Amino acid sequence: MTRRVGLSARRIIGGLSAIAMLAVVSGCGLLGGSEAKPTDAAAAPGKVEQAKIKLGLLPILDVASVHVAIKKGYFKDEGLEIEPISIQGGAAAIPGLINGELDITFGNWVSFFAAEAKDAAKGVDGLKLINDGYQAKPEMFLILTGPDSTVKSPKDLAGKTIAINTFRNIAELTAKATLEANDVDPKSVTFKEFAFGDMQAAVQNKTVDAAFMVEPFISKAQRAIGAVSVLDAASGPTDGIPVAGYGTTGKFAKENPNTVAAFQRAMAKGQRDAADRPTVEPLLVEYAKVDKETASLVHFGEFPTTLDATRLQRVATLMKTYGLLEKDFDVKPMLVTASGG
Repeated sequence: MTRRVGLSARRIIGGLSAIAMLAVVSGCGLLGGSEAKPTDAAAAPGKVEQAKIKLGLLPILDVASVHVAIKKGYFKDEGLEIEPISIQGGAAAIPGLINGELDITFGNWVSFFAAEAKDAAKGVDGLKLINDGYQAKPEMFLILTGPDSTVKSPKDLAGKTIAINTFRNIAELTAKATLEANDVDPKSVTFKEFAFGDMQAAVQNKTVDAAFMVEPFISKAQRAIGAVSVLDAASGPTDGIPVAGYGTTGKFAKENPNTVAAFQRAMAKGQRDAADRPTVEPLLVEYAKVDKETASLVHFGEFPTTLDATRLQRVATLMKTYGLLEKDFDVKPMLVTASGG
């Protein structure tokens, strides 16, 4: 049974998979960043240092690979037990990593990079990225309005209020980039925080003019209230953008290398299997609490099987462009790779 993490600040509760033997990411010129090598996890398989993992998750399609790996016993085969803990978003989960209420968490890359750039986790040796999770495809990041809304096109979003799950995250970044690409000044838009599960009602009762939704909430809102898409936020400048993955603290990664490597091996299989709709749809009914028809309608993104610095650097570049990072940021030192059998 998923429980909700008991974190202190309001947005803590309220705020993209590595293969079994990840290759060390090859060097590229990364915005003037250093050539620091990614941290290695276990050199070879060994007994896990910590068997039970408190894992921060959202009830969204993006984390289907975790539920596949639990269902198929991939974690169990590696000597791990996963305790899913409900979070509102990556930004809200990071304090949970820092204070030990979470061991590993799913989160969007924007939140991980922003926190690391600010040394938010300095006391626990920074943040480390251990698995890729999700990559954008069309129709999986949509800004939706109600069927009777006056907002009919992207340009109509100028001056309006848009719901996002947490501030300064992948939703805000991709919304700003695609708004600008459609000749809308991102500064004219007001973003307001809502949990994904509350966005449909917020649109329906006009608390907001539009909402940035992900699956399965997109399909659910379209079926339930006839929600209309006015902007695909995974298009144009954000087409195919890496969305989110799994991270931990440098302290946890250093103290638990075999545990991290075991997690990566289990997730490799989960990521692979999550590309299969018949495998994922019944799990969506279970963990995302949607009906079978809605599960059959959701738009899938990609579940990458490698953690690649070059792809992730694209996110950091966009973040600087839209003011979510103050200066150039090299993502490569954050990556934890596993070697050995």
